[in-house]
Amino acid sequence: MTVLETPNPTTATPTAPAVPATADSCAGPRQPDRRPDGADRYTISEVVVFTGLTAHTLRWYERIGLMPHIDRSHTGQRRYSNRDLDWLDLVGKLRLTGMPVADMVRYAELVREGDHTYGERFELLESTRRAVLDRIAELQDTLAVLDRKISFYAEADLDAGLVRDVRDVGADVRQDVRQMERVR
Repeated sequence: MTVLETPNPTTATPTAPAVPATADSCAGPRQPDRRPDGADRYTISEVVVFTGLTAHTLRWYERIGLMPHIDRSHTGQRRYSNRDLDWLDLVGKLRLTGMPVADMVRYAELVREGDHTYGERFELLESTRRAVLDRIAELQDTLAVLDRKISFYAEADLDAGLVRDVRDVGADVRQDVRQMERVR
């Protein structure tokens, strides 16, 4: 059973969530080098390669409830599925937002509890989104200060070679900012 499945209390066997996986996809498009569903049993070493996480981190995620149950082989080795990898992609994105681990664990618990927790999940993610937007605004302000300083030094009476290099960097930075603004 993965974090995206909920136990059926009458049979104690995992059942798929009521909402199709595509309706609440955990991450971006599936990586092309993953195995097809049904043949998607990955060892912890393979998951380390896919995710960049350490084996210790993967075990810790399982221990704290972020990855509550990973299937095991007959010898007891963990076997991760494509859904587990999708979940880890989402967890990675949530980590990048600065969401506290406790909130990520709470989100995982809400997912396991079922559809009736959509409202609470929405609030948790919306709060994180607001924090990310605040951080983006701070970074844009910081970038504007850096651009002003770069322009100041570019216009200063400096060595011609250094000035040219600084201007090239400034142009690259401005182009990056324009591309980021187009994406938003």
